[in-house]
Amino acid sequence: MSNIFTPVIHPRIDLRRKEKPVKVADLMRGGNTPITRFNTWLAVKVTSGVGTMWCAYAFAALALVSLPAAITSGNPVVLVSWISQTFLQLVLLSIIIVGQNVLATASDKRAEATYEDADAVLHTALQIQDHLAAQDAEIEKIMSRLKAT
Repeated sequence: MSNIFTPVIHPRIDLRRKEKPVKVADLMRGGNTPITRFNTWLAVKVTSGVGTMWCAYAFAALALVSLPAAITSGNPVVLVSWISQTFLQLVLLSIIIVGQNVLATASDKRAEATYEDADAVLHTALQIQDHLAAQDAEIEKIMSRLKAT
């Protein structure tokens, strides 16, 4: 009776033991060429610097330097241009990067939790297989006793 099912271990199980979940930071480290690695390194450094609220405050202060000139010009186009091209672009750029960093961190935590959940489910499924195999062995013993009588 124990020959009715033979579990086949999926190859992904061995890979899961060797791999951890992919995180945003992992994707930023790779690169095949020195230029690609340099570009990635530079992009991460600039993003890390610009993507802070302190940088957003500094950009806001920098933008405010030209506000009096925009107001005294009396031209509404100049004022709208200052708001959209100077203030919003400078300040919102940093704030958006900060938000993206927060979202990436949350995404990494969700990926880690999903990985751990999948690992727990896999472990439980393997225990179920062992349990079923033990039950098969006991049923086999019962069947052989019944046949003997």
